[in-house]
Amino acid sequence: MPVDVAFFEQITARCQATGATLVAVSKTKPAADIMALYELGQRHFGENYVQELVEKADQLPPDICWHFIGHLQSNKVKYIAPFVHLIHGIDSIKLLNEVEKQGKKLGRRVGCLLQLHIAQESTKFGFDPSEVKGIDLTQWPHAEVRGLMGMASFSNSEPQVRQEFLQLKQSFVDLKAHYTQLDTLSMGMSGDYNLALDCGSNMLRIGSLLFGSRG
Repeated sequence: MPVDVAFFEQITARCQATGATLVAVSKTKPAADIMALYELGQRHFGENYVQELVEKADQLPPDICWHFIGHLQSNKVKYIAPFVHLIHGIDSIKLLNEVEKQGKKLGRRVGCLLQLHIAQESTKFGFDPSEVKGIDLTQWPHAEVRGLMGMASFSNSEPQVRQEFLQLKQSFVDLKAHYTQLDTLSMGMSGDYNLALDCGSNMLRIGSLLFGSRG
């Protein structure tokens, strides 16, 4: 299935109106599909697998802003630290320490988002919202925490998803009161992006609505 140009134009207009950034989730999709959106002006793309991200970054234009949005293992950080724009899923102090280590080696500040566990499913990763309140972000000058990320429950209950998004938004507001450099709240995917925008998201991660299902 080719990229959905009509939806891309629609969601791009919505993001421009709300001040949100669209991250096109291109995992498992060929470089040709990424280039189709690139040629329409899209520059932010998200990948879930380190090897796939490294290969695509080598093949595609250098001005693409690559987002790593999957569960990242500490031993894989070194492969993406030289070029990644933003790591969305920082879900442990161990991982944050590794990003700091690799960023320091490179003399580069690596953009990061702390992932909060806001969903009811135990399979999702992330810090408990209460944990984040006690973290001193100044400890990691090269792992540059830019904000928060979270995934709502996979549920048809709009009140539940809304409550989870609002919880994440409040955590972001609370943390930003202490660290004014925070500017990114990444929440909302293909199934719940409208609700996420209503709840204050300024970064969406959308894949299937742009590229079609992954089978």
